[in-house]
Amino acid sequence: MLIKKFDHYYVLRLHKNDEIITALKKAAENQKINGAFFFGLGVGSSVVLGYFDVDQRTYIKKVFEGEYEFTSFIGNISTYSGDIIVHCHVTITNRDFDAVGGHLVQATVPATCEIVIFPFTGILKRKKDRDTNLPVLDV
Repeated sequence: MLIKKFDHYYVLRLHKNDEIITALKKAAENQKINGAFFFGLGVGSSVVLGYFDVDQRTYIKKVFEGEYEFTSFIGNISTYSGDIIVHCHVTITNRDFDAVGGHLVQATVPATCEIVIFPFTGILKRKKDRDTNLPVLDV
């Protein structure tokens, strides 16, 4: 992973075989980013997407093998119980231009992935929501 700091944001370029969520978390920890919004583009492989089932209060996960283009890639960085949380949603397309989307649980970079992080001036915290059991933003 390469990272470059500009006046008010960071640009990341992930390398082949980098795991995307892990790389984002590492970048946030290294740069001391405790709250941010980000967007990106690139290609992912072995993509694991999640869909939150509200009634079951759990994520349904599905693995998409092969390579997929990210046509939407957005999320935020926050903290929960002192840990950095990367919350990312994506839409991916295959070579037939079929699109699916959801919560990005995991994906490996087969070529490149470029991400811009816009840090906040303060800490963005999460707290446990009793109704959903999710760590939601504490705003």
